[in-house]
Parts: sequence; C-alpha cells; structure tokens
Amino acid sequence: MTIEHFDVVVVGAGISGIGAGRHLQAHSPDRTYVILEGRARIGGTWDLFRYPGIRSDSDMYTLGYNFKPWTEARAIADGPSILKYLSETVTENAICEHIRFGHHVNGAAWDSAAARWTVEATHDGATVRLTCNFLFMCSGYYDFAKGYTPDFKGTERYGGRIVHPQLWPQDLDYAGKRVVIIGSGATAVTLVPEMAKTAGHVIMLQRSPTWVISRPAEDRLANGLRRWLPPMLAYRIIRWRNVALQMWIFNLARSRPKLVGKKLLSLVRRHLGPDYDVATHFTPRYNPWEQRLCLVPDADLFDAIRSGRASVVTDHIDTFTETGIRLASGTTLDADIVVTATGLNLQFLSGLDTTVDGRKVDFSKTLGYKGMMFSGVPNLASSFGYTNASWTLKVDLTCEYVCRLLNHMRATGTAIATPRLDDPEVTPERWIDFSSGYFARSLDKFPQQGSKLPWKLHQNYARDILLLRYGAVDDGTMVFSKAGAAGRPKDPRELETTA
Repeated sequence: MTIEHFDVVVVGAGISGIGAGRHLQAHSPDRTYVILEGRARIGGTWDLFRYPGIRSDSDMYTLGYNFKPWTEARAIADGPSILKYLSETVTENAICEHIRFGHHVNGAAWDSAAARWTVEATHDGATVRLTCNFLFMCSGYYDFAKGYTPDFKGTERYGGRIVHPQLWPQDLDYAGKRVVIIGSGATAVTLVPEMAKTAGHVIMLQRSPTWVISRPAEDRLANGLRRWLPPMLAYRIIRWRNVALQMWIFNLARSRPKLVGKKLLSLVRRHLGPDYDVATHFTPRYNPWEQRLCLVPDADLFDAIRSGRASVVTDHIDTFTETGIRLASGTTLDADIVVTATGLNLQFLSGLDTTVDGRKVDFSKTLGYKGMMFSGVPNLASSFGYTNASWTLKVDLTCEYVCRLLNHMRATGTAIATPRLDDPEVTPERWIDFSSGYFARSLDKFPQQGSKLPWKLHQNYARDILLLRYGAVDDGTMVFSKAGAAGRPKDPRELETTA
C-alpha cells in the first residue's frame, strides 16, 4: 500500500486549521499540505455547538483572521455568521481541496532517521496512514465527544429532560416550558436570554457568580469607518483599537482588581436597578480575569431578568427530584427541562498517541516553547489561542511562526527542529494561570510553561508579535539538525516518556 507524503499535515479544520491552510499557502507556498478533519464539515467548535443563541464571546474584529476583514454589522456574531465567514475563507483560498473529512487522527510516530512523522487516522472504519515532515495540530483543546457534567444526585428519578449544550437535541421544544440552566459561564449567559424569548420561565442556577460585562453587539465606530475607508484599513484600525482595549482592561484587572471589580459591579447595578441583589448573584469570589469575563451583548441577559422572563438563583444542588431540583437551602425548583451548562472536558492534542523514536511522549512532562512547540519533540507545533483575548489573534501569530520555521529549515538545508531545554535556571510553571474549573480539572494532562522566555507564556499579543513575527527563529534554544540525527534530549525534563 502506497503511503502518501506531505510536507505538512494539519489536524483540524476549524478556525485554527483553516487559518493554517491559508498561511501556508501565503507564506510557504512551496510546501504541500493536507488538513485532516474528523468531522464531516468545517468549523470545529462553531459547527459542533448548535445550542440556541450560540455566538462569539469576543468581537469579530479580533476573532477574525488578520488577512480577512470582518464586514458584517454585528461585531458580536452568532454561530451561523461565523460559519459563513469560515466558509468564505475556505472558498476564497481554495482550501477545501486540501481537506479530508472523516479522518480522525489517532496517533503520530516520529522517526529521526527519516525526519518524518507517520500519522495514523481512522476513515470509514479503516486505518489510514500518511507521512509528513511537520505535524501541525490545530484541533483546539475541547473533547468533542462529550461535555462535562457533574455527578448530580437523583437524576435517575427526574421525570423531565436533561440536556448538555455540547450535544443539543435539535428536536427540543422548550416553548412555554419551565427551564433551569445550571451554570454561570459563557454558555449559560448565552442560553438564558435566548431561551427566555419563548420559554415559560428560565432560571439560571449557579453555585457562585461569574464576572459579566455588557457590550453593544454592533460597533458603531467600525461600521462608520467602513463607509469611508477601504475594508482592510478599517478592519486593521478597529482590530488594533480592540486589542489595545483588551490588553488595557486585562492588565488593569491584574494590577488593580478591586477597582475593576467595583466598576464591573456598578455597570451590573445600572442594568438591573438599585433593588436587585447584585451582592448575591453577580459578585464573584475571585478577582476579575482570574477567569474569563463573560460577555453580555446589548445587555440581553439583564433585560431578560428585568422583564421577569428569567431569574438567577445562587445555591448548591442537593438532589434532583421527580419534578425538578431541591437545593441545599431546602428550596425546590420545578423544571420541565434542565440544561447542564456545567462546562467542557479538555483534551490536549485531541488525545493524540505520540511517540518519538519509539518512545511514548508524556506531554505533561514537557515545557511549552513559545506557547506552541514542546521540549524534546521535533517538528510538531500546536495552535493554542489566548485565554484572555480572542483565540484567533494567537492563531495567526502561531501560523506565521510555523511558516517562518519551515522557510528557515529549507533555507539552511535542515530537516529537524527541536526545542531543547538547556537552561538550568528555567523552572516549570502552570500552563495557564486561570482558575476556571475546566482548566483546573485537566491541567495535569497539559504541558507546563517555563519561568522565562522562550518557555514563558505571556498571554500578551503585543509581546507575542515581537517574539513570533520578528524574533529570531534560530534563537539558540531551537536546535536544527539533518535527517538521521537521533535528537536525544540532554535534560530529562525535556522529554519524559513511558515504556
């Protein structure tokens, strides 16, 4: 059986993988590539999630690519609009001919003697193998198989319907029904106002509040600039304005959390009125930006609460009953439908079974290099977006850097690029400095970051531009070699493996 070979194999045809395809075509056009997508359609997260009101939690001037302007009126876009934008990107750049749908990647084995990966995927029940010189993982960090649901007591006796947003049933009729949505994160604050339009009543049941901020769904300045300026120029101006605003708010929240928290709460009170119990229902126990801020476009959540169509209950669940949920306080919430907007399961590199020269890689024992490659692992990069800003800002920079790396290797006649940890002063730190539950549950499976560059993740777009777009590729940490170099790690921290 002939095994196809490509210069680059990209895994995933969501925002990251589509961006990778376009950047490869623009910056490394002499490289062959294929995109392997496990699902039947493009879009990744935006195709998977189909719950009511699904939308971005970042503005599209930063969630959009740096090469394709966002031209719709709404800056906070719904899922179908984002899918349309991605479909346009694929069509305009003839990326679809490079995508192979229904290919679920299971494993990848690196051979230093040949300087190539053998990638194994399942397609139509059969095993498919391809080889490549460089493996680019663009599959995000969600487990697409199922979301996270706590083990609630008494669910087996509940007579209503329990659904998770990640696997939303398209036949679910909630018109006139009593709905309880468990959770207080981005999914919950999206679902509440949307379901409240037709449901009898919607309750957002939370153990503790989340920081929320309202923002207009349409950007008046952006829409005005587009009438007077070329689309790309207007896009760049608004993009940089929004980037600067995001960085300013995040840095202010980290340096003066009490000030930012006070301002956020004052905005909530302005929307809900002086008599609403903001202290109980909208005052978190953590500082702003220790978890991601939840965006409320056009104050829709607050409008639903003020109208009486929705309400917030802050309490702990004791047990499900036949007709609803009994809380720790003794209160019972009757519900025809319960939505468990309780979070996601994370999965690093889609659970890829990875070996380097016959040794299994334990990525949790590696350090991340520039937030995208891993100590002791050759010719493999992962597109991992920002947690404190729009995902795609980092995707663009990662794709640009991968192209710079590929071009450098071709120019120098080297086949292998391996981040090597030789600095004894570098100490490991958590991969992500966030307290969100879905990170806390899964970080032990993720790599660590280092205490200083190039192993340090700054979560700062401006600094990453300097590091990734303009910083040296041959920086003394990235080791370049020719095929046949075994590339054994010098430091045991570089690559922990199991037999």
